[in-house]
Amino acid sequence: LLPCWFFSLSRQVRDRLKQQVAEMKEIFPGFAPGLAILQVGNRDDSNLYINMKLKAAAEIGISANHIKLPNTATEADVLKCIASLNGDPAVHGFIVQLPLDSDKPINTEKITNAVAPEKDVDGLSSINAGKLSRGDLGDCFIPCTPKGCMELIRQTGVQVAGKRAVVVGRSKIVGAPMHDLLLWNHATVTTCHSKTSTLAEEVGKADILVVAAGKAEMVKGEWIKPGAIVIDCGINHVPDSTKASGKRVVGDVAYSTAKEKASYITPVPGGVGPMTVAMLMQSTVESAHRFLEKFQPGKWNIQYNQLTLKKPVPSDIEISQSCIPKPIDQLAREVGLLPGELELYGQTKAKVHLSTLKRLKNQPDGKYVVVTGITPTPLGEGKSTTTVGLVQALGAHLHQNVFACVRQPSQGPTFGIKGGAAGGGYCQVVPMDEFNLHLTGDIHAITAANNLVAAAIDARMFHELTQTDQALYNRLVPSVNGVRKFSDIQIRRLQKLGINKTDPMALTKEEVNLFARLDIDPATITWQRVIDTNDRFLRKITIGQSPTEKGFSRMAQFDITVSSEIMAVLALADGLDDMKKRLGRMVVASSKRGEPVTTDDLGVTGALAVLMKDAIKPNLMQTLEGTPVFVHAGPFANIAHGNSSVLADKIALKLVGKAGFVVTEAGFGADIGMEKFFNIKCRYSGLRPHVVVLVATVRALKMHGGGPAVTAGVPLPKEYMEENLQLLARGCSNLKKQIQNAQIFGVPVVVAVNAFKTESKAELALVVQLAKEAGAFDAVECTHWAEGGKGAVALAQAVQRASQAPSNFRFLYNVELPVVDKIRLIAQQIYGASDIELLPEAREKVALYTKQGFGNLPICMAKTHLSLSHDPELKGAPTGFILPIRDIRASVGAGFLYPLVGTMSTMPGLPTRPCFYDIDLDPVSGEVNGLF
Repeated sequence: LLPCWFFSLSRQVRDRLKQQVAEMKEIFPGFAPGLAILQVGNRDDSNLYINMKLKAAAEIGISANHIKLPNTATEADVLKCIASLNGDPAVHGFIVQLPLDSDKPINTEKITNAVAPEKDVDGLSSINAGKLSRGDLGDCFIPCTPKGCMELIRQTGVQVAGKRAVVVGRSKIVGAPMHDLLLWNHATVTTCHSKTSTLAEEVGKADILVVAAGKAEMVKGEWIKPGAIVIDCGINHVPDSTKASGKRVVGDVAYSTAKEKASYITPVPGGVGPMTVAMLMQSTVESAHRFLEKFQPGKWNIQYNQLTLKKPVPSDIEISQSCIPKPIDQLAREVGLLPGELELYGQTKAKVHLSTLKRLKNQPDGKYVVVTGITPTPLGEGKSTTTVGLVQALGAHLHQNVFACVRQPSQGPTFGIKGGAAGGGYCQVVPMDEFNLHLTGDIHAITAANNLVAAAIDARMFHELTQTDQALYNRLVPSVNGVRKFSDIQIRRLQKLGINKTDPMALTKEEVNLFARLDIDPATITWQRVIDTNDRFLRKITIGQSPTEKGFSRMAQFDITVSSEIMAVLALADGLDDMKKRLGRMVVASSKRGEPVTTDDLGVTGALAVLMKDAIKPNLMQTLEGTPVFVHAGPFANIAHGNSSVLADKIALKLVGKAGFVVTEAGFGADIGMEKFFNIKCRYSGLRPHVVVLVATVRALKMHGGGPAVTAGVPLPKEYMEENLQLLARGCSNLKKQIQNAQIFGVPVVVAVNAFKTESKAELALVVQLAKEAGAFDAVECTHWAEGGKGAVALAQAVQRASQAPSNFRFLYNVELPVVDKIRLIAQQIYGASDIELLPEAREKVALYTKQGFGNLPICMAKTHLSLSHDPELKGAPTGFILPIRDIRASVGAGFLYPLVGTMSTMPGLPTRPCFYDIDLDPVSGEVNGLF
């Protein structure tokens, strides 16, 4: 047969594969079979073979990626690369080009066995070889050359079953698997090799002869049985003076004489080679088909945990500890994260690299859902529990891709009066003790960064007060080995001052003074030290009392860490570069000339970025039912915006895919957390929400209807334990107003009515009815606290329907409006006030911040969460009140101004009986016991 016949066979295979790939892409838009080729070194022959494979892949429509490691690569380097490719869901076929051309010793078998068997399209791993030897041909990949040989044999039309086959060669790549393949196709097989003493005799018996010995023309034509099929896999070079190169390519069979006796014989070159490449492509397409059968694009193959519900419902910590979480790296694989995108912190939590966003940049976002609430009682109405219950319902019960994105809680309230924030009952983030305590150290990093700024402020003022201009300048720009040089951050300060010089010796005396002296006005310092503990005695302190401070003391204070502007920066940053810029823009005080002094002026921006470089990576955890959760950032919901991080939301929206859901939670009631979520977080992130879930309880609505005060730690009054429809109906004015608040932003609202055992069916039904009448898309009774995701299935279905409804999202105000107008819009439209009143200090700040260029920042109102108004005793939906603005402060780095409505503390205190009374550690098991 002519070589063109064999080429035609490989062409037919390629055309068939091209059609199959086109059909795949039509059914699954954006999908393509993925082939990765890993090469070590730069061998010419390897480059030639790889180029052939890349060309064939491109022709068929396979997305091929050539990864080339230098010949200095170590075994560890190769294994690391293999691990990354194994975990990449876009790679369906993966080969290591042999031989490995490295200066370092590398175990080839270890390398080939490191390739995931389900991606080992070369069929060289021990697992695939073992399956082939056992006859599991439908559950393994067959090495491409034997597979190509078998295809060529089939194309001759000769039946393999019952024929006598001889394989000359016993390599793991061709000879051994060829023997197994022929055997399981029912041939009687003999394997020979160069040491077989009766080689000519054995070859002469063969109906089918496959030669892969690697010796030029070792098999003679006269040995061959007349009519035999001969497959020559050899590629050898022999001297030939007639060729320009001085050599020619021959096979392992003496072709010129063998073709006279064989019925079919493959030429060299042009016989087995093209079919081997075609089989590699076929195996890659087969692997992609298997992937599609097992993992629908955009659909996770995730294992959910089954809950064992108990009545009465045990304590939160008991439920949490009864759950055995999945290993976090398993969950990461299930949701499409690659091994190289994960930093493990033990078995149950991990950080996720921001490179994930870059990899998934072309992936469409999922549906974006925010959970908020009516104006709550001091007990809270279960937003966190509802958030977790909703994602458990969407994931474990409705089998949707779904992520929860929640804030990291402060240790202050955990040990103080509130307890933990992992949800409750059968709707928790687990393990709850790790969630509520150190997690991965993000809050500690913020504490360190914040206090570095505070130390820099006081140290700078001290040094400026005790040194001349020149002495100060000499220390700020020291001579190192006789050379003085500005650092990058100092160059930025010079540019800010309008000094376009880079030579430290070129500054005039006036310029030295401007550069070296920040001239901070101590009365304007807004930056405080922080600690993540409730400690009322740090609310006012005196610093600088040591004799070494030479009498330079001042009044200061400690805030709780989560109130630090750095926490708000972390939550709103959309990457490392953005975070660094925001950190540098933070205003800590004003100079005596009335100019803002920033952290960049202090020279501390780079150090802050270094302290925060790990904190910016979202933390991956899971719910009780095994759905994924990002826990990241935890800014205050009064002086800050009270939402988890933009980065966590963005990564989650990519991971869930177009049909999936991301559920995040906004702090406090809808008038605070939701308003800031829309006007601040969504403004900076560019994300647009699809659904608002508004959490309501009969208990809170009765309070708004005129019921007695609800106090933490005190039994509920009888009015809350008995049916009272009139009281409840009056209180639904607050529910109606919060529904209207969500509708102002053009987003559909689903009301989740958190059911308690003390409430009657009539009361729950009334809330559902009045919510719908107020304009909610739907309202649903929920029992997820006692039943887990099962109790929120109706809510999840309502959210699914609402996400398909038209959404006309809009902001409440244009940031270019004057500061006072933005505040007035929030007060009138969201709170129900008739107007606002700016007290003298607030009026001064409006003028100052407008002058300093901060007037176009969004507004972050700091007011009580216990009322729509400024008065926590004013319940329901009050109107006609004047909202007093006591002061206004700036978080310029985070990107908002926060007006202070009334008095509030940024350092909580401990109650008479703090939560830590109930917390203990079992010294034997190491388990955390107590109430969280």
